[in-house]
Order: sequence, then structure tokens, then C-alpha cells
Amino acid sequence: MHQHILAQSRSASGSSFWRDAALPFIESRSVEDGRRVCYARHSHETFSIGLIDSGVSTYINGDHQCRIDAGTLVLMNPGDVHACNPIQNQPWAYRMLYVETRWLSELQDVLGMDGMGFRRFASIMTRDPLLQAGFRRFHAVLIDDNADLLQKETGAVAFFSQLHERLGLDVEVPVSDLKLQRAAEYIAENYQRSLKLHEISLIAGVSPSSLIRAFKKHFGMTPHAYLTNRRVQFARAELRRGRPISDVALAAGFADQAHLQRAFKQLLAATPGHYRTGDRNVRHNIRQVSSK
Repeated sequence: MHQHILAQSRSASGSSFWRDAALPFIESRSVEDGRRVCYARHSHETFSIGLIDSGVSTYINGDHQCRIDAGTLVLMNPGDVHACNPIQNQPWAYRMLYVETRWLSELQDVLGMDGMGFRRFASIMTRDPLLQAGFRRFHAVLIDDNADLLQKETGAVAFFSQLHERLGLDVEVPVSDLKLQRAAEYIAENYQRSLKLHEISLIAGVSPSSLIRAFKKHFGMTPHAYLTNRRVQFARAELRRGRPISDVALAAGFADQAHLQRAFKQLLAATPGHYRTGDRNVRHNIRQVSSK
């Protein structure tokens, strides 16, 4: 007998998260009123894909910025600095899927796409009608309480296989500036403690001002923003495991829970409590399902 938990929480703005402990490689978010869910530029450690259900918004991904509307699928590779926000307070709604790169990498191997680790997608958006339909079909199955685990796993393989068939993969371009790469790696390895700009600059072998300019040019954010984003992504993963918010804040390198709260809301447009399980202002339902 296998037991898994389906958890979904919804905020007053109509933003809800879907997770299933039996499907740890994927997470979904639905937003009914995007005017109330605004983001600063940020990145994820997962692969992200979303469908605009209605309305219009701006879409920023790296150096690209454009207007997107209903029917557009947006794609964000791990590490892509991006943001989607409303245009002049016009309403819009969307659904997102966040997928662990390890699962996608294994699927890419099965599909015969040789490579070490996850292969990035070349496209950052598409209006392919077959992929639109495939996303809607898979998302409906994924969040359906009556669909069994095998049906959901089969749907995931089918949709993401179709995504690879319809869209090309990127030619991997490594960071050409080794000094910048050293700085980024140093932040990634030490984000859980206090870091100073001078310290990072010494590791990279450049001046603080040069480091800031290079970071903004390549990553689309300052070293401090890069550090904060890394801490938030760590906190997100720990909250998914049900760890107490106060413990997560300190473990992530934040001074306290209030600092985590502000950064989390700025980058993910949700409070840690809403994301984790829902607080007193969030309707939170947990349904326990048994299957053989």
C-alpha cells in the first residue's frame, strides 16, 4: 500500500501551489490574478514552463523582453534570470510547472540526447498549438485528485517528450570569463554565511566595481541579488520538505525570518507560509490518498 499527500494552498490573490509527495520532481503554480503577483528578476534551479491563460504581461528573460498574451508558453532554463509582470495593471492569469533537472536529464537520456546532465532548451517561448494543448492536457491530469499516480507519471513523460520533439536544445556556451565563473561558484558554495563584496572580488581577482558590472551584464543581477536569489531557492527547497520557516531562514543565511519573508515575497511573489503549507490567511487542504 502506497500513501502520498496532495497539498494545495490558495491565497487571497488566487495564487495556489500544487505538490504531491509521490511526485517529488514536479510542482505546479496557478495564478488567477497576475496583477497581484509581481516579481523581481530571479532565477530557479529547476526547469520552468508556463502557459498564459488570459490577458497580457511583459516577459523578461536575460536580454530579451517582450509582450506575451493568452496561448503563449514561456520556458526558463535553470539559472535564467527572468520576470513576468502585468502591463499597466491589466489582468492576466497563468499556470506554471517547475521540474527538477535530474528528472528531465534522465528523460533526455532515454530520448537519445547524449550529454552530461541537463541539456538546455534553445527557445524561451513558443505558441506551438500542439504544445499548448499538451500542456493543458497534462496539467489537468496532474492536479486531478482522481487521477492515479501511473496516469500522472505517464502524462509527464508524454508531455515533456513532446516538448523535446517540438523544440530544439541549446548549444551549451560556458561562461567565458573565468574570473566571473569563480565569483559565481564562490557565492554558490558560501551563500549560507555572511559574504562581503570585497571578499568575493578577491576570489575573482577583480575590483568590486568591475565585478558588479560583469555580474549585471552576464547574469542580469548584482552579486548581492545573485546571493539573495540563491538563498531563496535553498529556502524554497527546504520549505517543500516541511522544515520550520524560522529554521530555514537561518540555514539559508538570512539574519532572521523577517529577512527571508521580504526576499521570498519579492522573488517568488508568495510568503514562505503560503508556499510551505498555508497560514491563517490561506485556505489549505491536505488530501491523503491510498493506492496499491
